Amino acid sequence: MPDSPFAAVEVVDLTQQFGSVLAVDRLSPSVPPGMFYGIVGPNGAGKTTSLMAICGLREPTSGSIRIAGHDLRTDREAALAQLGVMMDGLSLPERLTATEILRYSAGLRGLDDGWQARAGDLLEILGLDAVPRTLIVEYSTGMRKKIGLALALLHRPRVLVLDEPFEAIDPVSARSIEQVLKQYVDAGGTVLLSSHIMDFVERNCRRVALVAGGKVLVEGPVAEVTAGSTLNERFVELVGADPVRPLEWLA
Repeated sequence: MPDSPFAAVEVVDLTQQFGSVLAVDRLSPSVPPGMFYGIVGPNGAGKTTSLMAICGLREPTSGSIRIAGHDLRTDREAALAQLGVMMDGLSLPERLTATEILRYSAGLRGLDDGWQARAGDLLEILGLDAVPRTLIVEYSTGMRKKIGLALALLHRPRVLVLDEPFEAIDPVSARSIEQVLKQYVDAGGTVLLSSHIMDFVERNCRRVALVAGGKVLVEGPVAEVTAGSTLNERFVELVGADPVRPLEWLA
């Protein structure tokens, strides 16, 4: 991937409000090219809402977003062309096979014939080549995650935005996906992801933001955020975890 003088993702004061609920409060991550960047936090922290705004799926209440130097609001088409996105809830053509949906995506993006070799590699690595005639409608949650990642990677984007990429993924496939993402970053790609898999984030991400209640509690290099502890322990420390009261009916 060619070098870029711009940040891969530059977000300034991203704010998302739903009525009286402030879901995201002035989030401002800056992610340089070639970085693995993680966003972690409890359920309802604003992680998915933030990523949806960053990849253009939701209009933020305020703030600016630039992808590889392109402003998402004023230069939307160019900004979106830099992105590969895997988010929960995105609809897929249910009556197509994996190969057919990749061919469809390649056609929409105007890719050259090289997409076929890339598609074959992705389907093999993700284990989807074992079910070539299975329609998307018959896919399990984990299989949908895999084809979503294949679609996100097919056009070799500068930036991957991934929301909980390992949810419902078996350990063998998770290891394969981790290796693919490492290759992608080593080649200059940028990964911005949310995850509850703390050991993965700690193992792979160079920087991490821990968010709760729509606010960033701490952000920086993983070693600084963990402060001599594990990321999981630091997470619990900052977010807080009340002891569970005894349930008499379980005694």
